[in-house]
Amino acid sequence: MKKILFIVNPVSGVGKQKGIEKLISKHLDASVLEYSIVYTTQAGHARDISREAVSRGLDAVIAVGGDGTVNETAQGLVGSDTVMGIIPTGSGNGLSRHLRIPMNPAKAIRILNNFKTAKIDTATLNNNLFVNVAGVGFDAKVAKEFAKSGKRGFGTYFNIATSAYASYKPRTYKMVIDGQEIIRKALLVSFANSSQFGNNTSIDPGAKVDDGYIDVCIVRKVPFWKTFFLAPLLFIRRFDQTNYIEIIRAKEVELVREKGKSAHVDGDPIKAGKNVHLKIQPLSLNVIIP
Repeated sequence: MKKILFIVNPVSGVGKQKGIEKLISKHLDASVLEYSIVYTTQAGHARDISREAVSRGLDAVIAVGGDGTVNETAQGLVGSDTVMGIIPTGSGNGLSRHLRIPMNPAKAIRILNNFKTAKIDTATLNNNLFVNVAGVGFDAKVAKEFAKSGKRGFGTYFNIATSAYASYKPRTYKMVIDGQEIIRKALLVSFANSSQFGNNTSIDPGAKVDDGYIDVCIVRKVPFWKTFFLAPLLFIRRFDQTNYIEIIRAKEVELVREKGKSAHVDGDPIKAGKNVHLKIQPLSLNVIIP
């Protein structure tokens, strides 16, 4: 009998988490998994709950929420033997999609019964953990505005991105990637642990969560009239074949920018300053997979 804890974010995404208790009772195999459920009440709560679960020796903590809930849960579990499971109920669900965890909560719950696990990499941006993707530049600006809007869902994200795109000016980034210095002018610099950029889009289909590398994705600004033709490539995993992106695999990155303080980790905005340090943490998190 394994002991597991569900951490539910009651306000994540588009409301898929509603009725989760009934779904767990119906689809979880109680003959092999003994479970309890707790609801988050504030930012950082999932991290604290996960740390406590590790100290109690629980076998697994299941994040029921979006990318932010997954990130907080991972913060409490990284480097431990306690396994993270995911019931995706957010709007982006980046790591879940990469790991091929079903978006249907009932199906995702049934995957837990097999308790099949794997180790994946995590990374840090200025000591802020991320499991899926982090970045600076345009996507960090959008993440900041998205958080301020108070509205969730892909539609809100899309509207913010499209309204800000035309006026956003590319910036110059100086980077030292595993000892090699480069300078690039870019719309954004994304640090991909997985192949998911969010909302089932991908700028780096080749990224892997267990290869010991972060993919540095340097994206040039596409002329506005071309966005209507190139944007669909994000959804069919072909954007990396254009000449608007450069991808460099790295273990450690030092980035300096001329201006701007914003960054994001797994979609959540943070202040990072002009100097940004990225580092991979190979195979540092245990996760339940299909």
